[in-house]
Amino acid sequence: MTQNRRTLLKAAAATAVGVGTYRPLFAQAKADIVIGAAHPMTGFMSFAGVASNYAMGDYINWRNQNGGVLGHKIRYVGEDSAYKVDQGVAVVKKMIASDKPSFIFLDGSPLSKAVGRDVLATGTVMTGGFSSSEALLDQKLYPHHFLSGPTFGATCQILMEYIGRVAKASGNVPKIALVTTDQEWGTESRFHLMAHAEKLGLPIVQDIVTKPTGVDVTSEVAKLRRSKPDIVIFQGYIMNPVPEFVRQMREAGITAQVMSATYGVDRIMYEALAKNGERLTGVMPYRYGYDTDSKTMVTMREYVAKVRPQQESISLFYIHAWLTGMIFCEVAERCLKAGKKLTLPNMKTALESIRDWDTGGLTGLLVDLSTHQIKTGRVYSYDPASRRMEPASGWIRV
Repeated sequence: MTQNRRTLLKAAAATAVGVGTYRPLFAQAKADIVIGAAHPMTGFMSFAGVASNYAMGDYINWRNQNGGVLGHKIRYVGEDSAYKVDQGVAVVKKMIASDKPSFIFLDGSPLSKAVGRDVLATGTVMTGGFSSSEALLDQKLYPHHFLSGPTFGATCQILMEYIGRVAKASGNVPKIALVTTDQEWGTESRFHLMAHAEKLGLPIVQDIVTKPTGVDVTSEVAKLRRSKPDIVIFQGYIMNPVPEFVRQMREAGITAQVMSATYGVDRIMYEALAKNGERLTGVMPYRYGYDTDSKTMVTMREYVAKVRPQQESISLFYIHAWLTGMIFCEVAERCLKAGKKLTLPNMKTALESIRDWDTGGLTGLLVDLSTHQIKTGRVYSYDPASRRMEPASGWIRV
């Protein structure tokens, strides 16, 4: 990792949660419900893990202050996975043995898959986390897992449907270039972007696949210059090397609109591009942290202002973890209301009964988790006047 990348990621972490060390535990001496988490609080994904650890702890503390789950208190155990599978597996196994959690937040797809058998073998644990991989919706292998948003494929469908609607309204069919990483987020997205483009009659004129770091931007920009796209979609990148890609695109005379989705439209990305006068457009599964139309977002901001006033903003990673905590507690509440124990079969039934559920506006539309994912999102575009991402579409369900 280059020094520049380290500096940028440290800055992102500071922006997301404020400067300082993370809190490893949010716990009470005794509790009826235990929620565990393996967050990447150190390492190159620390900006996401520190935010998600704070969010999970904040939500559980707030929930306990407001009655817990039907009067049952919640205990939170958050540990560092460093986004390393071996460390994450050790954390989860230790947690299962010593803390007996009913729910565990996992840092991503590799860890979610690695601990699948161990979690399933308990018969008493449900998991969620950062992954958006559709592989985790396989009910034979991962009946215990759910996604707190759309899959990579569903997100790409939302983006392509938006592009298709704009094209139909304008009468102009845009030429599209794809720039994706060779890792899961990029590869899954690439497949679905191409499939939906073909379905909608949108031409893909360039298909570039890169490593997530150490990319030869110059040679790839040359490919884009030759193909002359109207839109370039970057998928699989949280920030770098996208700003450099775009800078060199402009120097080469490429005027294409820049798009991305989910983790690629968080504040770190849109502000980095805005410094060079760029207007990012992309899909977000939730409202942004500054949105005033969501009562849950207002609660979130008020709580953060109270317990961590140095926190500058509420990131996508914070929102994702807070919402995952809400889902954990909703599942527990439905089991308790039905007089059922927190076993996996009962929790799975409770999860799949969540339909037309109000998240307090976080997701825009009412939530349906019957298929273990939330298949909604909205397209936003950066507005230089407000210096924020503003809605470019209504909420889209796929």
